[in-house]
Amino acid sequence: MFDVAIIDGEVYSGDGLPKLLNIGINSDKISYVGKDNISAHKTISAKGHIVTPGFIDIHTHSDLSFNIDPDADSKLIQGVTFELMGNCGMSFCAPLSSNTKPQLQDRMNRQGIDLEIRWNDFNGWLNEISSNTPAINVAAQVGHGSIRAHVMGMEARNASPEEIIKMQDEIRKSIDQGVLGFSTGLWYAPGSYSHTEEIVQLAKISSEKDLLYSSHIRSESDDACGLFPAHAEAIEIARRTKGRVQISHVKSVGPKFWGRGIELIEGIERARKEGLDVAGDQYPYYWSSTPISGCMFPRWSLEGGREKTLERLKDSDIRENIKKETTNFINRFHGAEGCVLADYPIQSSLEGLNLVEISKEFNTTPEEAVMKLYEKSEGSFVLHSMEEEDVNEIAKYSNICVASDGNSLRDTGPLSSGKPHPRSYATNSRYLESFVKEKRIVSLVDAIYRMTALPAQRIGLKRRGKLLKDYFADINIFKLEDIKDNATYKDPHKYSEGMKYVFVNGKLSVEGGQKISGRYGRVIRSLTE
Repeated sequence: MFDVAIIDGEVYSGDGLPKLLNIGINSDKISYVGKDNISAHKTISAKGHIVTPGFIDIHTHSDLSFNIDPDADSKLIQGVTFELMGNCGMSFCAPLSSNTKPQLQDRMNRQGIDLEIRWNDFNGWLNEISSNTPAINVAAQVGHGSIRAHVMGMEARNASPEEIIKMQDEIRKSIDQGVLGFSTGLWYAPGSYSHTEEIVQLAKISSEKDLLYSSHIRSESDDACGLFPAHAEAIEIARRTKGRVQISHVKSVGPKFWGRGIELIEGIERARKEGLDVAGDQYPYYWSSTPISGCMFPRWSLEGGREKTLERLKDSDIRENIKKETTNFINRFHGAEGCVLADYPIQSSLEGLNLVEISKEFNTTPEEAVMKLYEKSEGSFVLHSMEEEDVNEIAKYSNICVASDGNSLRDTGPLSSGKPHPRSYATNSRYLESFVKEKRIVSLVDAIYRMTALPAQRIGLKRRGKLLKDYFADINIFKLEDIKDNATYKDPHKYSEGMKYVFVNGKLSVEGGQKISGRYGRVIRSLTE
C-alpha cells in the first residue's frame, strides 16, 4: 500500500520516450514505477495526461524570494519544483562582509523590503530559508562578483595572488556550507574587472568538488572582448579546469550579431566533440532584462560602486562620455522603444514606459533620461535585445536547458511589485505552449528532457530530474493542450494555466492549477538530496 498512486499516465521519465505506467509514492520518494496494479491511500487517475518529473530551473535569481515570502509560487504553478539560485556571479545574500552587506541592505531598501539581515554566510542564510519552508526546492551557488567584492571591494584591477587565494578559501567555505555551484557574471562589475586566469583558478575549486561552473559570459554583443571571444573564454575555462561549464542564457545581442546565433551552438558542439563538458541554457523570449547599470553604463564608469559612479555623473565631460556609450547600448535593443523600465520603486509610475516615453516625461534625450533615472535609484529594464530567428535556432539544440533567468514571485504581497519580465511567471509554460505546441521547434520528449533530466545532469543531482524508483517524488501531471502562458510585458504578474497536479517531495502542492495549502520544498545542500 502506497501513500499515493498515480495510475494510467503517459509517463515521460525525463530522458526517453513515454510509456503508460503507474507510479507509487511513499513519503517523499518514488517507490514503484511499472505496469502492475497498485493501491494507495490516495489514488490519482492520470489517464489522458502527461506525467513528468518536476521541472528544474537551472538559472534563477530567487535568492531573496523565499526569505521575503516562502509562498512565492510563480514557478511552482508552472511545474517548477527546483531552482538553482546565485547565478551571474551574484550570490548577493552570502557571503556578507563590510563591503557587501550594505549592498544587500540597499537592494532591500530600494524594493521596500523590511527584512532583518541576521546572517553573514551561506549557512546562516540558507537556514533562514529552511526555517520557513519554501514552496519549492532551492539550491545556491556562490557568485564570483560577490566574493570578489567581499575580498576586494569594487576595485577595477587584477586580483593579487593573495586575493585569489582568499577567494578560493571563500569558495571552499561556501561549498562546505552547502552551495552546489560557482557562477560568474563577467559582464557585470566587479566580475568584469577580472582576467581569465583568475577565473580559471577559482573554477578549479568547483571542478575539484564536481560542482557546476555557470557563466554569464564577458560579452553577448559588441562590447568588452566581444561575443565570440567571450564564448571562447568560457570554453577555454572548461578546457583548463576539466569541469562542467554552463553558458548562461545563450544569446546573440545587437545588429552586428543578429542572425548569428547558430554560430554559438556550433562553438559549443565543437567543444563537446573535443571532450569538453560544455552546455548552455535559454529562456524562450526575444526580450531580456537586467539592471540599469548593467545594460546602460560602460564598465569603467562603475568602478568603485554606485557612489563613485554618481560622482562621475557630476562631471559634465565624463557624463557626456558615458552617454556616448549608452547610445550604443540603446541601439542594440532595437532603439529606445525597445528599452522598457520594469522595476523602479522610487517612481513606480514610470514602470512599463519605454525610454522614448520616459525621455518625453523628462523633456530630454533617452540617454540623459537614463542618467537621471540612475541618479535617483538603481532599477531594471526589459530589453528587446534578440531576434526571433536566433532564439529559435538556439532552442533547437539538444544541449540547451530551459531556464528562466527570473525569480519566484507572487501576484500578491511584496513580491508582486513592478513590471518584471514575464519569464518569472511563464518560462516553462511558454516553452511548452509556443516552442512545442505551436511552432513545433522542439519535440515534447526533448522539451521535457531539457526541463528535467538535462538540468539535473548539469547540476549533478543524483536523485532528481527523472521518474525512477528511489528518486524524490517531484512530479507534474498535465495535458499539453491545457498549458497556457498568461504573463505579458504589460501585465507580468499573471499565473500560467494547465498544471493539473504538482507534487513536491511527494506532497501534493498544486491541484487544478492552483497552489494549495502547505509548503513542501527544501533547501538542497548536497547532490544526493
